[in-house]
Amino acid sequence: MLSKKATCNSHGQDSSYFLGWQEYEKNPYHDSLNPTGIIQMGLAENQLSFDLLESWIAENPDAAGFRRNGESIFRELALFQDYHGLPFFKKALAEFMSDIRGNKVSFDPSKIVLTAGATSANETLMFCLAEAGDAILVPTPYYPGFDRDLKWRTGAEIVPIQCTSSNGFKITPSALEEAYAAAQKRNLTVKAVLVTNPSNPLGTTMTGQELNLLVTFVISKSIHLVSDEIYSGTIFTSPRFTSIIEILNNRTDCYDSDVWNRVHIVYSLSKDLGLPGFRVGAIYSNNGAVIEAATKMSSFGLISSQTQYFLSEILSDKKFTSWYMAENQRRLKKRHDSLVRGLKEAGIRCLGSNAGLFCWVDMRHLLRKNTFEAEIELWKKIVYDVRLNISAGSSCHCAEPGWFRVCFANMTEETLDLSMRRMKEFVASAAAATLRGSSGRWRNLRRLSFADKSSRKKFTTNWVFRLLSSRHCYAADQ
Repeated sequence: MLSKKATCNSHGQDSSYFLGWQEYEKNPYHDSLNPTGIIQMGLAENQLSFDLLESWIAENPDAAGFRRNGESIFRELALFQDYHGLPFFKKALAEFMSDIRGNKVSFDPSKIVLTAGATSANETLMFCLAEAGDAILVPTPYYPGFDRDLKWRTGAEIVPIQCTSSNGFKITPSALEEAYAAAQKRNLTVKAVLVTNPSNPLGTTMTGQELNLLVTFVISKSIHLVSDEIYSGTIFTSPRFTSIIEILNNRTDCYDSDVWNRVHIVYSLSKDLGLPGFRVGAIYSNNGAVIEAATKMSSFGLISSQTQYFLSEILSDKKFTSWYMAENQRRLKKRHDSLVRGLKEAGIRCLGSNAGLFCWVDMRHLLRKNTFEAEIELWKKIVYDVRLNISAGSSCHCAEPGWFRVCFANMTEETLDLSMRRMKEFVASAAAATLRGSSGRWRNLRRLSFADKSSRKKFTTNWVFRLLSSRHCYAADQ
């Protein structure tokens, strides 16, 4: 017999988000070995700038060889290390976090707790802030993994702050109050609000108005605010990123306020440096009790001393990190623009975005009905027939059916081009099938069959755009 925790079904593994990964693993695309396989567009991984890191390693062999000034420090790194982490790594990480925020805020290394990735950081914070059965308010749509990270082992409950496309999925005062009231109606004690900024899955930075609204809200309710800022270095166009710490610094009502003890940041090198396999995460907090408790808990998920040493060497090379961040952001913008352009040619629009490794894509016009059942039906067609693994909006707890997260930074440009060709063919096929339902439109399509290819493409794209505009696509890329 296993424990209840081992056999419970609250991990979220049955979500379409994880099911899509399973289907991809059964039939993964490869340009030569399996060219008809499923292309992975459900993985928010940054593979665009590995060559920059590899060049640095080649020029700095001591770092990867665990040498300092030419002398081996292998034995030093191989011995047991205190779970507080290596001081020189925490210093380098704190300075890097400040640098990518334009040095508008500074971070004290003594207030950093190192964890094995952001997953561990978020869960550790939940253990520190909430009892089993307490509520965490999270704006929708949100990262599907939060159902695992925040709830599974901690026993905390996520209560959604419902955001909609009518204002680009921004947080509003009414949405906050309604979520708080919903938790109270369920007799849940609200302990915190957790946001991702920049947003996963929206790919947008939160406005100063939203951030100030959150601070005002948590002050009025005497609760905590967790800002997951793991995409803070992926901003590729305006507006710029604003950290929650910058908001606190600029508010006169926060001087000497205890709200500083109730605002916490989660960070990681998985997205900004594209190193998810290194498992480097961090909690930053001004709350001494949180730092003490989280440090003790971090012993269950430490970062190896070898990893800390190697990355401290990279992060301490500020000339390199400055160049890397600028070049990586340039590449992200180019890849983002390629995806948006390719989808637009297929008659599909995206929410306007300026950060992250993905786009929030509006396919409401392709739904058979305006229901989540129809969304999953469409998702299955895209996974099994089009052979693209994308994430359904319902897996992100979106309040509206028909939205999907599509990642663009974990593949080559050629693979992205192929995925867009597949998507265009699918949309054209769906448009033709719909047109067959009307004899008049069917006759037009037959006449077009004798026209040249560009005319057919123009007709199909214009037809889809007309259908799209009738569904009121708000805040889309123009």
